[in-house]
Amino acid sequence: MLKIKNINTYYGQAQALKNVSLHLTEGEIVTLIGANGAGKTTLLNSLSGMVPPRSGQIIFNNVPINNLAAHRIVQMGVSQVPEGRQVFKPLSVEDNLELGAYLHYKILGGGKSEVKKTSEMVYALFPILKERRKQLAGTLSGGEQQMLAIGRAFMARPKLMLLDEPSMGLAPMVAQEIFRVIENLSREKKTTILLVEQNARAALKMANRGYVLENGRLILEGTAADLLENKDVQRAYLGKDKKEIWER
Repeated sequence: MLKIKNINTYYGQAQALKNVSLHLTEGEIVTLIGANGAGKTTLLNSLSGMVPPRSGQIIFNNVPINNLAAHRIVQMGVSQVPEGRQVFKPLSVEDNLELGAYLHYKILGGGKSEVKKTSEMVYALFPILKERRKQLAGTLSGGEQQMLAIGRAFMARPKLMLLDEPSMGLAPMVAQEIFRVIENLSREKKTTILLVEQNARAALKMANRGYVLENGRLILEGTAADLLENKDVQRAYLGKDKKEIWER
């Protein structure tokens, strides 16, 4: 589904990604592991067109997308859930969800009936959002805002969803619910997931495969099971101080 070939991404003169190559197969959950500043968010932003790479190639469903505008990439089936949620706080839950559907349905066709159908799917994933549908997004709890951010991205009915730190700042029980929905999106909704997650152990428990980023370079890749057993990964990212949410 996705092939990234030797991309190099910069902020001004500072190089953030250095010859990064990876791939995703349809239906997988793949996680990116790395310390703060390793380039994980930059990689997601390069994929979504927010920070296009200067060189290299990104191919999605056999089509190069590295030179496309962000809204065109969404139309092709890639949605991003940004770090920090970034919901439209002055708008209601319903309005946030409708905005998520705008490009897919207003531009590509589908109409209000399809928007309603998809929003009901979101409400089935997150029943609390249905209860809060008339409430302003800025008055939701952090966990509810994260649910809304994921729901808003799903409204475009993506084939590939990019998730950036979905459990950040959330209570363990709420994070468990978010992880449950991520697995549901993969298993039930057939959505391919590229996941950046601070809780590396929880991410690897969900994922099929993983990549380790360090200083903008990929230094390791493997199945999730192999990375969980890797001594270097354990020492750097899975230490005893990095408690696993599932065990709390």
